[in-house]
Order: sequence, then C-alpha cells, then structure tokens
Amino acid sequence: MSDAVVDVVQAQLDAYNAKDLDALLATYADNARQYLYPAELVAEGHAAIRARMALRLAEPDLHARLLRREVFGNVVIDDEIVTRNFPEGRGTVRMTMLYRVADGRIQDASTIMGEVVMETGR
Repeated sequence: MSDAVVDVVQAQLDAYNAKDLDALLATYADNARQYLYPAELVAEGHAAIRARMALRLAEPDLHARLLRREVFGNVVIDDEIVTRNFPEGRGTVRMTMLYRVADGRIQDASTIMGEVVMETGR
C-alpha cells in the first residue's frame, strides 16, 4: 500500500511544481479537506481547493523542494522548502505537509508553516 500512497502524494507535488491545477485536483478526493495545522480548515471539496490553489499556482516563482519524506501506513509527511511570491517580494518558507491517503486519493492535507525568509538583492 505504501507505494500507492507515496505515488499519489508525489503526483500532487509534481502537479504543484508544474502549476497544473487539474492534475493537482485529480490527486484529491472530491470531499478532501485542507488545514493549517493543527485544525484550521482552509478548504473543503474540489471547488474550494481549486479556488485556493489557483491563487497559489499563479505565483511565478512557486516551487516546492522536497527535503525529506516519511511514510506511516496511509500517512505521508513531507518536509519542504517552498519558494513563493509574497506581497513583500520573493522568499522561501519551510513547510511540513501531512497527507492522509485513502482509496488512491488525498483525503486531507495539513500544513505546518515555518518562518518566511525574504530574498535580498533581487
């Protein structure tokens, strides 16, 4: 089971970095939920996830670099450095993502965000 679990999470990461919203949504269950850790619901269902992620994927420098991945049954934990375009400019943020996968799709995803580090001299 862990190969299938990892495959769907990797497909989600690949779609995120390719800015392919339809491919990204295909990795999520129709009623999936996204949270800011520990329990702030920020999107529920494809329509809400589409609206939220369309804004994110529009950032020109958006890219997530996987640092480490751990798998515990149907839960995948990714540590990433994400390059983003913030209102103040380009920067990076360390993120830990927790994905729960069932029936071949992400059921819920929780985000733990670190401190934003702004680039200088650009």
